[in-house]
Formats: sequence, structure tokens, C-alpha cells
Amino acid sequence: MRTATTIPVDWTTHRFPGGALCVPARFTDQAQAAWFDAHRPGAVPVGEGGRQAAWFVDGEHGPAVLRHYRRGGLRARLGRESYLWLGESRVRAWAEVRALDHLLRAGLRVPEPLGAIYWRKAPSSPFYRNAILIARIPGAQALAGRLDRADPSAVAQAIAAMHAAGVWHADLNAYNILFDAEDRVWLIDFDRARLGVVSPKQAEKNWLRLRRSLVKVAGARGAQWWDALSRCLPP
Repeated sequence: MRTATTIPVDWTTHRFPGGALCVPARFTDQAQAAWFDAHRPGAVPVGEGGRQAAWFVDGEHGPAVLRHYRRGGLRARLGRESYLWLGESRVRAWAEVRALDHLLRAGLRVPEPLGAIYWRKAPSSPFYRNAILIARIPGAQALAGRLDRADPSAVAQAIAAMHAAGVWHADLNAYNILFDAEDRVWLIDFDRARLGVVSPKQAEKNWLRLRRSLVKVAGARGAQWWDALSRCLPP
């Protein structure tokens, strides 16, 4: 498999002192670094999942979710928002944009990416920070909060379709699977996603990651829901 690294061909890149941002062509004239400011007026923290690094925002781009990339675990000791600079094509926000664009073109329900940005303190800095802006899914609720009325077969179909489209999810958990107001399944958070043929072993890792998450979130109820889901898995 390969890691998604490039932005879509129909996007544009804007450079500014200390970094660059990329947006769909329709936002070329309106895009600005202020879109990615977590302290922008009206920004509301997202309350579920993640590392307290996502906000609901609105603006010329429409209703959206702003997410700053933030490390967890032991790596956070090196700086929760600092990543090693390996070139613009390796920026994690750029990679996630490419993965989302790939899935959208394949017809899957994933949020539309609206922009991405990175910042560096100086051109010679070995580290960078980055963020992504994605379209908000109206009325969305995480699987974690609605197991009592979530269709396991619909979730299984969505994940299987993602694998068939050639995408491996790095953190498939009960908060990264959403249901909209019409009970349709959406997959989110494709940071560190990989593009390419998904082997049975790699697919199994995704399924088992989800099972661990369900048990952690809902205990015995999560395990029961997983059992129902497992009966819907592709052979």
C-alpha cells in the first residue's frame, strides 16, 4: 500500500510567509489562513472523540469542521502539534485531502474536504503544524452514541466499500463512523489513511480495531453489537 501524499489536481495552493494552504478551485479567491484559526469567531469545540482538537465553524466555505492535527501517546511529548517536516507532499493534511477526494470519486459517503494548511516557524524549521477543514454532515451522530438504533449491516457495507475502493483506515473506531439524519452511514477521519489494495489481513485489522473501540465505549452492549456486525462481514 502507499500513503496518500498529493492534493487533487483541481485544487489550488496559496503560499504565505510561514506556510501554505490548499483549497478546491471554487474557493481560490476567498481562501485565507483565518479559516483554520481555532479561535475564529463562532468556533465551537466538538464534544465527541478526538483529542480536543476539532471545532464546528461556519463561513464562506459553509458549515464545516476544523481539525488541527494533534499527537497522542508518547509521541505527544515531542510536541502535540509538531510533525517532522519531510516536504510539502508529505504534509498529513495534504494526504488526508487526497484520500477523501479518492473516496468521494469512488462514490463513498465521506465528508468533502474544503481546505488544508500547514505552518512552519521558519523555512529551515524541521517541524510543522497543520490543519484540515471538512464539510459538516448535517445532524450527524457517532456510532458510539446510538448503538441501540444503528444498523450493523449498513456499517459493514460502508467499511467493506471503503476497502474495495482501496483505502485502509488508520483509526476505525466508534467515533469515526457517523449516521446522518436519514440514517445513512458516513466514515470520517482519514488521517494516515493508505491507498492501494487492502489485503484480507489489513482489512481484519480495521475490523478488530472497531471491535476494541465498541467494547471500550459500551462494554457488553458494544460486544453484542459487534457480534451482529460480524455476521454481516464479507467472506
